[in-house]
Amino acid sequence: MSDDVVVRIEGLHKSFGHLEVVRGVDMEVRRGEVVVIFGRSGSGKSTVLRCVNFIEDPTAGSIEVSGMRLEGGYRTRRKREQVRQLRLHVGMVFQQFNLFPNMTVLDNVTCAPRCAGKGSNDEIKKRGLELLERVGLADKSAEHPIRLSGGQQQRVAIARALAMEPDVMLFDEPTSALDPELTGEVLSVMKTLSTDLHMTMMVVTHEMGFAREVADRMAFFHHGKILEEGVPSELIAAPQHRETSAFLDAVL
Repeated sequence: MSDDVVVRIEGLHKSFGHLEVVRGVDMEVRRGEVVVIFGRSGSGKSTVLRCVNFIEDPTAGSIEVSGMRLEGGYRTRRKREQVRQLRLHVGMVFQQFNLFPNMTVLDNVTCAPRCAGKGSNDEIKKRGLELLERVGLADKSAEHPIRLSGGQQQRVAIARALAMEPDVMLFDEPTSALDPELTGEVLSVMKTLSTDLHMTMMVVTHEMGFAREVADRMAFFHHGKILEEGVPSELIAAPQHRETSAFLDAVL
């Protein structure tokens, strides 16, 4: 694997029973690159993201993250351990926040690195507070998630994913569950990850403003395949396919 390629997807297929959702996707994401994946519901975009983290096992093809390559197919005992190792390099933020309601904000952020033994308790706590400061929530460290707004909870979820120091961050429609006025605060944090930390990111979203500002590349999914990809300025202004154009007309 080239040193600057963090994620490589080759010949990815994913079926649920007789329904084939992903139909032969090939993609590379380079270090520091932000790739926005967009398309209609059911086009396979979120499934691809979940396959990168092996939340879904690919039916066929391969996923490579930070030099670790796993094939699709059944999950053996050996493969379960390989998946566990691969996930140490991947952070994921979901549509729903999935925070532990019985834990404080700080405990939510520090739980995974503690379990993984990524430093002493004091080091992990310091890192957790630094991450909460980065997402603008240092003053909420002792609160419980129920006392936070949706936007604040999603920012905690971002800090939690960053706490494992991943090589790539996956965002699966991170603002879709938020009211419009809360969307901006989450997108602002994501922009900071790109501009300040040069974080490698794969983002499933319909936020075209974010794509214009932050994405290095966009990929339009249609019927389980990448129909069209390119830099935002060109793809948004002059899409080459009718389906891409119709989708952009609907969301812009």
